[in-house]
Amino acid sequence: MFTRLPRIALALAAASLASAALAQDLPRTQLKIVGGLSNLSAYADYEQPFWSKTIPERSQGAVTAEIKGFNELGLKGPELLRLMQRGTVEFGTATLSYFASDNPINEAIDLPGLAPDVATARKVTQAYTPTYAQFFADKTNVKLLGISTYPAQVLFCNAPVTGLASVKGLKVRTSSRTQAEFVEALGGTSVTMAFGEVVPALQNKVVDCAITGSLSGYQAKWYEVSTHLYALPINWNQQIHAVNQKSWDKLDPKVQAFLQDNVNQLVAAIWQAAATQTQQGYDCNTGAAACTQPVKGKMVLIQPTDADRALLKKVLNDAILPKWAQRTQAEYVDAFNQSVGAALGVIARK
Repeated sequence: MFTRLPRIALALAAASLASAALAQDLPRTQLKIVGGLSNLSAYADYEQPFWSKTIPERSQGAVTAEIKGFNELGLKGPELLRLMQRGTVEFGTATLSYFASDNPINEAIDLPGLAPDVATARKVTQAYTPTYAQFFADKTNVKLLGISTYPAQVLFCNAPVTGLASVKGLKVRTSSRTQAEFVEALGGTSVTMAFGEVVPALQNKVVDCAITGSLSGYQAKWYEVSTHLYALPINWNQQIHAVNQKSWDKLDPKVQAFLQDNVNQLVAAIWQAAATQTQQGYDCNTGAAACTQPVKGKMVLIQPTDADRALLKKVLNDAILPKWAQRTQAEYVDAFNQSVGAALGVIARK
């Protein structure tokens, strides 16, 4: 792992030099950004400093930006794509699953069981990105700049669980249709509720378990109301970084090139951090010595077995993929099979 660091440092240095070259003679440009959830690390550690500090510095003060998390603006998330489509929001960041009810193509890269590790999740995302770029351009008047991810989405339970089969008979908070289908395929009951409602729901046994990012759950103090953490990535909750097409077209081409180059670097940095943050979530929720945070939880960490991984794959093939294919337009299913399916050896059939 550590032998890769010099190469990563060299790559980042080269990227910085390229950005400096792009920054030459940029016209004065002021941007407004609606970012992701402001209380999570993807925003606090990456998005917010990227727009408020990195972009002005790399542009030598020519490009400046104001950013607020969508929750700080009183938004819930699902409306963000429509606001970008209308141009009410110019630049925005939002989780793809928020738009699943608009079109199930938005579920394609984050189906439960599809990517049990971060390397596979990124491979899936990269494979399907051209399809998303074309879809957003054609159907929503939005230009896709990049797709990043949250840490692994895992089970927090206020009940003794020993593996994936333990979900049977439990009430589980889910945040998307495909997560709900996953829980139901295991014999559990899916309960939909907002992220902010989960702590009292777990505390009062309204739900037995809840799914979220391992680090997101820690930051929201789910360790105070949960006893068991199941360390098997179910999905990842990728998020798009995008801009209204008309707003993009108004920018000087040099600014466009500068922004696209730097967003590529932002996305790469968030992906690189995903595995580390996933493990940090495991460590801090369970009080492991490797936790770097001052407050440590006392949850029990449950490691997945080969049987768990086999069950996850079976649920994907027998329940998740067929249901997704049934409700999705044939052209997007075909694109999935030709890209993601070919890379992973899976097929979505109507």
